[in-house]
Amino acid sequence: MTPRHTLVLVLALALAACGKGPATPQKGANAAAGQPLLLANEDVLTVRSTSLASGPVITGSVQPERRADLRAEVSAIVLQVLRENGDVVRRGDLLVRLDDTAIRDGLASAESAARAASQAYEQAERQFQRMTTLRASGMASAQQLEDAEVRRNNAQSELESAKTRVVQARQFLQRTEVRAPFDGVVSDRKVSAGDTAQVGKELVKVIDPASMRFEGLVSADNVGSVSPGQAVTFRVNGYPDQVFTGKVRRMNPAANATTRQVEVLVDFTGRTQPRLAGLYAEGHVETSSADGITLPATALVRDGDRASAWRVKDGKLQKVALAVGERDPRTGDWVLKDGLAEGDQVIRHPNALLKDGQLVQAATPPAPTKAAAKDAPAPARN
Repeated sequence: MTPRHTLVLVLALALAACGKGPATPQKGANAAAGQPLLLANEDVLTVRSTSLASGPVITGSVQPERRADLRAEVSAIVLQVLRENGDVVRRGDLLVRLDDTAIRDGLASAESAARAASQAYEQAERQFQRMTTLRASGMASAQQLEDAEVRRNNAQSELESAKTRVVQARQFLQRTEVRAPFDGVVSDRKVSAGDTAQVGKELVKVIDPASMRFEGLVSADNVGSVSPGQAVTFRVNGYPDQVFTGKVRRMNPAANATTRQVEVLVDFTGRTQPRLAGLYAEGHVETSSADGITLPATALVRDGDRASAWRVKDGKLQKVALAVGERDPRTGDWVLKDGLAEGDQVIRHPNALLKDGQLVQAATPPAPTKAAAKDAPAPARN
């Protein structure tokens, strides 16, 4: 190719490029702005009217009904601690073993004294029987018979006392082995091997996690509206996504002298209940109920003291101002006083990119691929 032909080709390509030109950014932006927002079914929430319960607030903690603080009943050195916190135990399982050397020596001494007392009683009994026979034949005086009877009675008393000391020694020996009083879980180990356990010292705590109950407090101002058998809904720290239900069992007949609150015992009525003791709980005693509209916290948009939601209506987004009340203690949803009506559809999880008046469109499920159509089962033939 000659240099002249090459120059002509370059000029032609340059002119073609200048005539075609790229699309302007404004045109591309307008096209993007005209695209509707695609919404799937799970992106939209339909507002419904629900039954709202109201009543006095109850606060407290979850505690086991069956709990035992096992303490030392004898003074001794701790030899073994066989269970740790969280260990599951059965009734009668050995938890703590105390040194029983001195107690065993005392038991051996008591048993030896009991044997000597038994022999003395048997001898006194034979002597009394002999004197009874001699007195019947006139060969012994009444005083001799009476003296033999006194010796027999004293020996009998000594024998009973010796047997009592043996029983006490055996009981002390048994108390050197601390055992679980019921099926449960070790919640608090207080001692270790080598510690000195005085009488009354805490050794270990055992609780029954299946006997949990809500021990709550109600203000004295609202105690008149609370009665046994009423339903209670509450939440427990550590279980943020669960709402527990219960029923008032009984109320303490006396208010706390400091806080002026009244203790209320609530039994769990649901299928599930916490397995940990001491967790803080808060809820409401359901004294009355009414219908109302609620909205989950995820669908609510907060801007200071103002609240709003994004409603989907006529294929567009509408930012609706809301009048919000208290939260439903059972579900955690906010009670709406004004702004939405039953049947309205709102965005379930709104974000900052949404705009008022933005077009929306329901997303259609994707068409099946060739591979999926190939793997699909063939229709049945009649």
